[in-house]
Amino acid sequence: MYYGKNVTFEIIESIGILTLSDPPENYLPLPEFIPLPLLQDWLNNETLKGLIIRGEGRNFSAGGDLGKIFTLAGQPAGLEDVMVKGHELLRYIELMDIPVIAAINRVCFGGGLEIALACHFRVASENALLAFPEVNLNLMPGMGGTYRLPAIAGTFQSARMILGGDIVSAARAREIGLVDHIAPKDKAWEYSLELMLKMTRERPVKVIRHVMTAIRNSILLGREEAAAGEVRLFCELAADESARRKTEENNTVLTTNPASNIGND
Repeated sequence: MYYGKNVTFEIIESIGILTLSDPPENYLPLPEFIPLPLLQDWLNNETLKGLIIRGEGRNFSAGGDLGKIFTLAGQPAGLEDVMVKGHELLRYIELMDIPVIAAINRVCFGGGLEIALACHFRVASENALLAFPEVNLNLMPGMGGTYRLPAIAGTFQSARMILGGDIVSAARAREIGLVDHIAPKDKAWEYSLELMLKMTRERPVKVIRHVMTAIRNSILLGREEAAAGEVRLFCELAADESARRKTEENNTVLTTNPASNIGND
């Protein structure tokens, strides 16, 4: 187990578990809720196959500490700096070459929802509640919510959710594509781990990372460039598998026909 300020990290069966740890609401102390270099250090593990982000206790996260935000707002350059660092952190998570799941139990508001949107998949418990309440304080999402949500739910649903400041149920979030799976009450973490292990347990790390890289390329690159990258990644995996099969075949021959080694010493 690794500890940071308001976050912890551990590895379970090659899956990294990043826990927002300031219960019960798991407020984010700053937009950069964990220093990016520290997260990179924690994730510097070649055996890692996936990452799950969850909240400690009952809730995922009720969002940022607005008291600190308003204090920093009196120093515009300082506020902009911390907001940019928050964006950089979520961009890093979004572009990871392993699958990232947000395990959402109960409350997921504001900055907490923006963390979830930066993940590749979102699993919400059936009693989860999601919202961008910033408008009720004459603010707006500031960590990517205004461009990640429309990419998922479309312009109308995004404007309605952000300007309305309304709380959305897990069922409604599933209808508009905001969440991918609904877990039983308060079981988003367990469901997410089971889902992640089902996707990755029997898969080599290189296959997982190549698949996620190709999917990322489909979003970031033009169609032709992404297709060329897919071909390159496929050929790398095919070459590895061909070599593995040849080695396996040779080992099988040596095991079943030991006499073939006579005279080779």
